[in-house]
Amino acid sequence: MKDILQQLEDRRAAARLGGGQRRIDSQHAKGKLTARERIELLLDEDSFEEFDMFKTHRCTEFGMEADKPAGDGVITGWGTINGRMVYVFSQDFTVFGGSLSETHAQKICKIQDMAIQNGAPIIGLNDSGGARIQEGVDSLAGYAEVFQRNIMASGVVPQISVIMGPCAGGAVYSPAMTDFIFMVKDTSYMFVTGPDVVKTVTNEVVTAEELGGASTHTKKSSVADAAFENDVEALAEVRRLVDFLPLNNREKPPVRPFFDEPGRIENSLDTIVPENPNTPYDMKELITKVADEGDFYEIQEDYAKNIITGFIRLEGQTVGVVANQPMVLAGCLDIDASRKAARFVRFCDCFEIPILTLVDVPGFLPGTSQEYGGVIKHGAKLLFAYGEATVPKVTVITRKAYGGAYDVMASKHLRGDFNYAWPTAEIAVMGAKGATEIIHRADLGDADKIAAHTKDYEDRFATPFVAAERGFIDEVIQPKSTRRRVSRAFASLRNKQLKNPWKKHDNIPL
Repeated sequence: MKDILQQLEDRRAAARLGGGQRRIDSQHAKGKLTARERIELLLDEDSFEEFDMFKTHRCTEFGMEADKPAGDGVITGWGTINGRMVYVFSQDFTVFGGSLSETHAQKICKIQDMAIQNGAPIIGLNDSGGARIQEGVDSLAGYAEVFQRNIMASGVVPQISVIMGPCAGGAVYSPAMTDFIFMVKDTSYMFVTGPDVVKTVTNEVVTAEELGGASTHTKKSSVADAAFENDVEALAEVRRLVDFLPLNNREKPPVRPFFDEPGRIENSLDTIVPENPNTPYDMKELITKVADEGDFYEIQEDYAKNIITGFIRLEGQTVGVVANQPMVLAGCLDIDASRKAARFVRFCDCFEIPILTLVDVPGFLPGTSQEYGGVIKHGAKLLFAYGEATVPKVTVITRKAYGGAYDVMASKHLRGDFNYAWPTAEIAVMGAKGATEIIHRADLGDADKIAAHTKDYEDRFATPFVAAERGFIDEVIQPKSTRRRVSRAFASLRNKQLKNPWKKHDNIPL
């Protein structure tokens, strides 16, 4: 018996070494952790239960039958993050460059199926050279099997991808269908075709970092949600994110202990909006002052900065936040902001996360580039996302809410549950100056008359009270009491029941 047990331990030790000590040292030399080290950091101590440790590839072409490392380049299993179950796969770059084979894909598919069946998030740690060329179409078939399960899991369990090395060709499409993508600066990149192919086809000379590095995907393409300095920081932030999310679409988000008074009055908010309506202020200050303990987990911080998305807690419960940012483009909505916010709203709705919307929006960004780029269609995505969402929705208008942008930002007309406004709110079709110049076009030559008309328009319409008189605003509230009012609003909506008409699925304007 002892011999058999020793044999088991020897095989396990060989499997844990992956591609061997030399390749592990090479991985460390690049500033990267090994696949197993990443899992140890991501999960609670001693919580990892591994599947298919001894699985090997079946390829016999190109002399591959002589090299069959246990595990076949991916470590799969389940464990816990702060005591809550998650499934994880971690690609091992020391084994054939982490390339995906038929059996490698089968291992990933197994835990995807289990995650869907048992209702727990899937976290993928990607570090792969792509399809294993020696296996040809079997490798491509493996990718497609993984993709299909990404699609089936969407909206059922949260899916998180962490890009911790190369991710190229077909490999990029699995992360692209997940809910959140994190990257590591300087060591990770994503692209469909690499720099060499780009040079051959288009004659463009570009580095891997410029083409698909963390900076490119967090600031320009919006493919990634955040980028971190190293593997350790990225994995710590994944743990923090998982703490905000429910395990699946049948559960509510977790409730955490909180040490912040829900009725806290924040006097500084009474003066956060400047006297001059054209002077910006930082909306993040309002978000952190409303949140429990000032804790705000921002999503896509570096992309479309004119809108802010992320998670806070109120009375220990997760709330998604969408907020215009007056510091950037005056808080205008544009193509990028609409896409960013629409995807975030739809995620929250999938997983029963209530949505807080903070509004200071002068309208949609004008210009030919926006119109040619399809701002109508992209703006409609955000409108559609808010309108179809059935989760509790609370809206606070702090200053401007003009034109169609007022409608889009979770207005009462899109089934907003509580719609509050500060006394500084201006809810109108457009700003006073523009409206006056249209209504009183005949007086355009007389500056004094125009000034008088503008003042009259501001007094009559640039307030929250016309909308409040119509019932489109439920209450005009004091800024300092925003946390108390919003917390009570969400507390009253915890048992909200709202269903959309039966349909196979909607046809959001993509």
